[in-house]
Amino acid sequence: MAGEQLKVLHSLDVARTQWYHFTAIVIAGMGFFTDAYDLFCISLITKLLGRIYYFDPNSNSPGSLPPNVSAAVNGVAFCGTLSGQLFFGWLGDKMGRKKVYGLTLILMVVCSVASGLSFGHTAKGVMATLCFFRFWLGFGIGGDYPLSATIMSEYANKRTRGAFIAAVFAMQGFGILIGGTVALIVAGGFKKKYNVPPYSVDRAGSTVPEADYVWRIILMFGAVPAALTYYWRMKMPETARYTALVAKNAKLAAADMSKVLNVEIEEDVEGAQRLVDERANNFGLFSKEFARRHGIHLLATTTTWFFLDIAFYSQNLFQKDIFSAIGWIPKAATMNAIEEVFRIARAQTLIALCGTVPGYWFTVAFIEVMGRYWIQIMGFFMMTVFMLALAIPYDHWTHNHVGFVVMYGFTFFFANFGPNTTTFIVPAEVFPARLRSTCHGISAAAGKAGAIVGSFGFLYAAQSKDPKKRDKGYPTGIGVRNALFFLVATNFLGLVFSLLVPESKGKSLEEMSKETEGELHETTVASA
Repeated sequence: MAGEQLKVLHSLDVARTQWYHFTAIVIAGMGFFTDAYDLFCISLITKLLGRIYYFDPNSNSPGSLPPNVSAAVNGVAFCGTLSGQLFFGWLGDKMGRKKVYGLTLILMVVCSVASGLSFGHTAKGVMATLCFFRFWLGFGIGGDYPLSATIMSEYANKRTRGAFIAAVFAMQGFGILIGGTVALIVAGGFKKKYNVPPYSVDRAGSTVPEADYVWRIILMFGAVPAALTYYWRMKMPETARYTALVAKNAKLAAADMSKVLNVEIEEDVEGAQRLVDERANNFGLFSKEFARRHGIHLLATTTTWFFLDIAFYSQNLFQKDIFSAIGWIPKAATMNAIEEVFRIARAQTLIALCGTVPGYWFTVAFIEVMGRYWIQIMGFFMMTVFMLALAIPYDHWTHNHVGFVVMYGFTFFFANFGPNTTTFIVPAEVFPARLRSTCHGISAAAGKAGAIVGSFGFLYAAQSKDPKKRDKGYPTGIGVRNALFFLVATNFLGLVFSLLVPESKGKSLEEMSKETEGELHETTVASA
């Protein structure tokens, strides 16, 4: 039996690229579009929230979120995401990918709307309800990571599997871009309607009551793409690999994939059942056998994703603070509240358009040429180089805004044409079918632990040592320059642990996950 494969799985591996592949990319990708929009749009509105709810008429600077509130608003969704990745990753292996897939989307739609409707009689009440709904929004988003990656990997053929999974993840770039664009449109419309003086001229009048609608509209828009995708997610059949290898119903898997592939797949039921039973490999996640076969793989996928997300989310969430520090965004007091949202959105949209989005699609184009391993190594190396190039001559960049933005954009480009994409792909390929979603969830959760370190830690670390340049209420930090050096170190550690990442280019999922290893071992013993 060594080397035999179920006909339905072989058919998937060698299938020509066809319409159902692109349909799956769009359905799974729209989830990631929504994920990115919801996670990163918060960075566009935090300064507005400070102006509205923490206004101090006696202060020379506009209101800002207190340190603990800012950390909670920025980071609570990541706490929810981490929890959701672990829970839904495990559930996807227990109940099936499709059954759980719709639940995550419903949670995302409801909580996106609820976030925009956050209520309370006091500032503390509004922030508390906002954090509550964003935690559960993150919980739903968390489920999308392991399920989307697993579904796409199990649907794809082995020749273009990496490009297809990368294309799903690349929708994250469009989510970030559209988030900035929506904020630009909403803020631009309100700015035209309420063209009020800057804070330095009229402290109270610089923030009109209608500005409260701006952040709510931006948050609630995240429900639209998720709601539009729900019907199509529910029409997708369960993946053949789950049905055949986990549910052990090869006949149903063949019937489902015959419809999807538009070819007749006749599975020998008895032979298929025998192969499934032989390949069961019923070792658990915490067993010695799992540690022997996949321990190094899990170490590689968790550590690299952890170190990447410290840098990636620090850069994304707090680029508005970095741009303010170098002077690209004017001082807050020289703008009214809505204009500040507009300026922040314009800066982040430009970075997304020039650096973030192209990086994702370079990975799609080259991953089946270069392979996962070399793209990840290259990405971490270039991120380390460009971060050093920003940190060492930091004082120079404070007077050369264009040069700083270009260099900063390159770090995003190589994050996405590099480990930000490959850390998502590899865990969906190297683990056995019945543990694939769980292990992807664990890997992704390690990444979100890094994002939490980045979102909470960078907020404080980047504060200036000069009290005049420090945000109100914050303790002394190490400054942006030293914070960039810290990110250099995390990128380098990511590079080191990437040496453990296996190459899966051109191999079937069963070959990578070693699901035939048990029967091969038995055959060898019997021959001896």
